[in-house]
Amino acid sequence: MRLRWPRILVALLALGVVLLVLAGAHLYVARRLVLDPGLGEPLRSVALFAIAALGVSLVLFPLAERGMKPARLRPLAWAPALWMGAAFLILTQLLVSDALLWLMGAASPEPGQTTAALRFRAFAVVGLTALGTGVGLRSVLAGPELRRIEVVLERLPRALDGFRIAQISDVHIGPLLGREFAEAVTARVGELAPDLVAITGDLVDGSVDHLAEDVAPFAGLSAPHGVWFVTGNHDHYAGADPWVAHLEGLGIEPLRNRRVSIEVGGAGFDLAGVEDHRGDWVRGSPEDLDAALAGRDPERAVVLLAHDPSTFVKASRLGVDLQLSGHTHGGQIWPFRHFVRLAVPFVEGLHRRGASQLYVSRGTGFWGPPIRLFAPAEITEITLRAA
Repeated sequence: MRLRWPRILVALLALGVVLLVLAGAHLYVARRLVLDPGLGEPLRSVALFAIAALGVSLVLFPLAERGMKPARLRPLAWAPALWMGAAFLILTQLLVSDALLWLMGAASPEPGQTTAALRFRAFAVVGLTALGTGVGLRSVLAGPELRRIEVVLERLPRALDGFRIAQISDVHIGPLLGREFAEAVTARVGELAPDLVAITGDLVDGSVDHLAEDVAPFAGLSAPHGVWFVTGNHDHYAGADPWVAHLEGLGIEPLRNRRVSIEVGGAGFDLAGVEDHRGDWVRGSPEDLDAALAGRDPERAVVLLAHDPSTFVKASRLGVDLQLSGHTHGGQIWPFRHFVRLAVPFVEGLHRRGASQLYVSRGTGFWGPPIRLFAPAEITEITLRAA
């Protein structure tokens, strides 16, 4: 019991901080969009009530997510999910415009005073947020685009030139995306007829008990050289061990800090995969790149599946030819990609360090807000080329 109390206290402290930040952000939005511009009634009361209600929904939704089946939760999830994205856009614009207005001397009017600049700013922020939310939602509803790239690997045998890998990543089956989306992704991957399918983590957001029916269509994924999966941080939050066991029953093979050989007519390369390094935080298996690459033939090309692009820093030192990752969503909502870059230098696309290359998918689904602004979802077809 003595070991549990510190964890409980830390969890309560973290929860308190999150609630304070949420409350502060919504008070800031209410002041800047409603109070400072001096909106008249009834618009003032309606706006304040909407901001308060949407803020409360962000607190209540995670609680409902734990107790309700996704099929019942999804109709209720859209409002808080959209507000999460819209609030980010609002806060970004308010903070930037506050800096500009401060320079103009108009950001802090006297009590009861309104300015044309503040009122114009409030309506402009709401208008731009509505536009950005609409464009981002349309991108999500359109589904993932097909992105095709070619990657030259120095050690790839000539016989394997043209070998094609279909990568899906960050699908996030859960509160908003369900069986219908899984069916659509499976069908589109099937149309590509790839040689191998790679799922680079964050397949689910929820337990096996809640989402087993929603992921069932992924049993239809197939390729001559297998369908392979590595865990992402959200898979660990949802319970990596039960999910890995369930996916194996669907014909999807996990690569948990191990390596397999892909052989085609006497020629081949190694396919390795590692756990997401956050697994250690939730009592799962931590990333062990050394174990995944142990004992391999250094003359053979190796393709690594790792959810987090940050693994590439070490993988490039260990001679990995190509790493396939996801995790970043390409930022998902501009300008969030610039904040992502502070934590992960590889946000999307193809990168190189020495002889090693990394491809970062923008993700196939989305997390949180059903909004993708200047970062469309993707299913990626990677064609390997011999030097």
